[in-house]
Amino acid sequence: MKERLLRIWRWWRRPSRLALGTLLILGFAGGIIFWGGFNTAMEMTNREQFCIGCHEMRNNVYQEYMQTVHYNNRSGVRATCPDCHVPHEWGPKMLRKLQASKEVYAKIFGLIDTPQKFEETRIELAQNEWRRMKNNNSQECRNCHNFEYMDFTAQKTVAAKMHSKAVEDGQTCIDCHKGIAHHLPDMSEQKNGF
Repeated sequence: MKERLLRIWRWWRRPSRLALGTLLILGFAGGIIFWGGFNTAMEMTNREQFCIGCHEMRNNVYQEYMQTVHYNNRSGVRATCPDCHVPHEWGPKMLRKLQASKEVYAKIFGLIDTPQKFEETRIELAQNEWRRMKNNNSQECRNCHNFEYMDFTAQKTVAAKMHSKAVEDGQTCIDCHKGIAHHLPDMSEQKNGF
């Protein structure tokens, strides 16, 4: 038994070129399969059907969203849940997925499984999202709506005035457009400036 272990140890310390090549090829193929599977799983979780898969979202915020211009509009362009709530860039997307584990925890343990519980936490959920969007300069909004590409002359007077002022003041979308796709929470006790 001892001799057999020594032989295996020597083989691992000095593998043949065939063993080393096989190990490299298997490692490379395994890496590709893992990476492909990982990216496929990430993209599957970036679909609207996944987002509304639990009744907390389907029966609350999704119903609100269906009444907005982001769901149904004259141009036929629809912004889905991940378009607004998941960054497109790989690094920020992975960070957001890690943060979403808190949402999975809430789902598993029933922290927001009724409309009443959802409404009780709505302000906290909204403020977290507003803070995230403020910190990333409303990147998800700017994937479609960018000040640089806006024709202020084609906008209504008030919108053109407010967008021009926002550019001058260095504001971002979420500074003015809270509640654009979901009902605003009760903000009578708001303290954090969000």
